[in-house]
Amino acid sequence: MKKRNQKQEKRIKKLILSTGLFAVLLVASTYAWFIGMQSVSVTAFDVKIAAIDGLALSLDGDTFADSVSINASTYKLEGKYDGNQNVWGELIPMSSIGLVDNAKSKLQLFEKGSLTATKGGYRILASEVTNSASAEAKGYVAFDLFIKNLSGEEYYPDNLVANEEAIYLTTDSKVEVAQNGGKANTGIENSVRVAFAQIARVEATVTNKTTLQGLSCAGGNDSTVICNQRYATIWEPNDTLHAANAVKWYNTTCKARTGATVTDDNSYGIAGSCAEVKNGSYNKTHAIQKVIDTNFNVDVYDGAYNGYTGSSAYLKEMDYFTDTEKMLKGDQRPTFMTLAPNSITKVRVYVYIEGQDVDNYDFAQLGSAISVNFGFTKERFTGTDVNYDPTDTAPLPTPVQ
Repeated sequence: MKKRNQKQEKRIKKLILSTGLFAVLLVASTYAWFIGMQSVSVTAFDVKIAAIDGLALSLDGDTFADSVSINASTYKLEGKYDGNQNVWGELIPMSSIGLVDNAKSKLQLFEKGSLTATKGGYRILASEVTNSASAEAKGYVAFDLFIKNLSGEEYYPDNLVANEEAIYLTTDSKVEVAQNGGKANTGIENSVRVAFAQIARVEATVTNKTTLQGLSCAGGNDSTVICNQRYATIWEPNDTLHAANAVKWYNTTCKARTGATVTDDNSYGIAGSCAEVKNGSYNKTHAIQKVIDTNFNVDVYDGAYNGYTGSSAYLKEMDYFTDTEKMLKGDQRPTFMTLAPNSITKVRVYVYIEGQDVDNYDFAQLGSAISVNFGFTKERFTGTDVNYDPTDTAPLPTPVQ
């Protein structure tokens, strides 16, 4: 059995696009969304990606290979991808529903403008992150990844998922507290999100790196624009994990809300307690989807937590791709994203902390360091799904004439 498992493990490793382990180091004197985390340094982030089954990868749109690597020292790709808008450095809590701003070819993100304690939570004001078509803002990690898919000869110019191949998130993808420099059970690792925004694609025969690097939501150069018809795929790791202290914080600060005025104490507590949060159960995130200014009454717990639906225009209940879905077996395993055959797709990858996650509480920064590992595969079924036996190599019986 052990020998069989080892063979199966080796086979799986050959079937994945896997990014190497990296650490997100949290500055000890900073805080999460509620009080205002100002600096979360990303230093030892080393991404290594391997390609299989007709896939090739590039970070610059010029050199494609079976594997690529990017880290804090090389992310600007000097001399290879001049003018790129990759960013690396400090993280601050953000919020996104996965919408891509077509005018900028960037993921739309919101950050905290103000946060004031209420009787049953925190009133939040939020502004849109001021990234532009020529530059990203600070506070998250973002980089371009070019994926060449050579599994077919036909290129479909229409932006239709029905013409595309399914890609699955590997079961070994994970976000956790780093072994070196991390402190377990604070929950900060449960607030991380990884977004994959497909921008545009061209036929795989295109070799001009200027054309590939210039792919955007504006179109042109016989490209197929993707970002104007689909949201980014956002992965939520650790979806059912809630640190004990995060649950205590939530139980202390959240109260049911019935009143429209967020600053009125009488708006809270009349209807009882907030929805239960417990380790092992999933609680959806209500991410920010538009600017929240002083004219609006929005509490961070509005929605399924405190029962108040009056903020639904500003907070959207998210349907992320979760770790629970990642671990589903056989034909229950859902598609993570899709790629067209015979194509090169420009994907913009974002790593950020979701400020609206219920696990993002004041003491979560004590986690100090977290690590992230993710990968992709075209294989929907694993060996265990089909009872694969690598030792069964007997020839098939001769058909009866």
